[in-house]
Amino acid sequence: MNRIDRLTAILIHLQTKRVVKADEIARRFEISLRTVYRDVKSLMEAGVPVGSEAGKGYFIVDGYHLPPVMFTQDEASAMMLAGKLVDKMADKSVRAAFDSALHKIKAVLSDGEKDHLENLDPHIEVFLRSRYEHRDEEDFPDHFLTEIQRAIGKRQVLKIDYSDAEEEITQRCVEPMGMFYYSMTWHLIGWCRLRNGYRNFRADRIMSLTNTQEVYEARSETSLQEYFNSVFQTNQNLTRCFIVFDKSAIRSRSLYGCVSQEDLGDRIRAEFMIDSIDYMANWLLMFGSHAFVESPEELKIRMAEITEDLYNHYAKSGYDHRVTLLKE
Repeated sequence: MNRIDRLTAILIHLQTKRVVKADEIARRFEISLRTVYRDVKSLMEAGVPVGSEAGKGYFIVDGYHLPPVMFTQDEASAMMLAGKLVDKMADKSVRAAFDSALHKIKAVLSDGEKDHLENLDPHIEVFLRSRYEHRDEEDFPDHFLTEIQRAIGKRQVLKIDYSDAEEEITQRCVEPMGMFYYSMTWHLIGWCRLRNGYRNFRADRIMSLTNTQEVYEARSETSLQEYFNSVFQTNQNLTRCFIVFDKSAIRSRSLYGCVSQEDLGDRIRAEFMIDSIDYMANWLLMFGSHAFVESPEELKIRMAEITEDLYNHYAKSGYDHRVTLLKE
């Protein structure tokens, strides 16, 4: 990237946030801090009202905006690809917002770039098994991801009716901390006032949601990544398991320890975090052939060992003789 292009890109970057740190600019454009200082000084000499605050960073004085920027062909293609992912991984509220944004982007493209996207679009597809794909809107009338994002950004308390794994509905007041996409669905991480601790709420289990407009004080400076790291460290001895169950086999049974489920039609793929392979293997015996271990391989092997031991136990000649007598 030549210097003129870099200066333009730095100016655009400065407009993306209220305050931008010098080391952030240095990392993005792979330049030294000295070069950052020199480039920002050049922008100021060119008449761009860039302010600075010691220990915080640079900012654009209110009221100044760069004229509309044209997108490159690669940038437009990347946005279209992102749209394909959003369509599979987000709810109706986010899909509508992204679609609107993408149309605004297309509106400023040149004719050649528009033709490029038209030709490229039918040749890119995302095949992803998702809870948001091909959903019946009558069964899933509410779309909360956009409202959750607003509440996170403004630190506003959410009131939700939440259905847990046992389908018990409770009302929670949650101080939202962040969102992450995991096991084919979005999750809300927040401080639950009912449980008095941080909790993980699956977005597709939120039955209703209301933004109370109450602004809460941050409980700590813990970031979402630090929260994940603490959960991982706490559970680092656990093993992740994926089991597929026939729905008919689990109607009267609870899947204790299940952290997520995926509906496969007449079956369910359930995810567990366990600390004992032996315990899990013995528990799965009650489901017989109505459960199938997808992973880990260690659990598959243990299931085979247990069933082989049982077969050898009951196939002894003494047992065979008793079975023959019973049949007679």
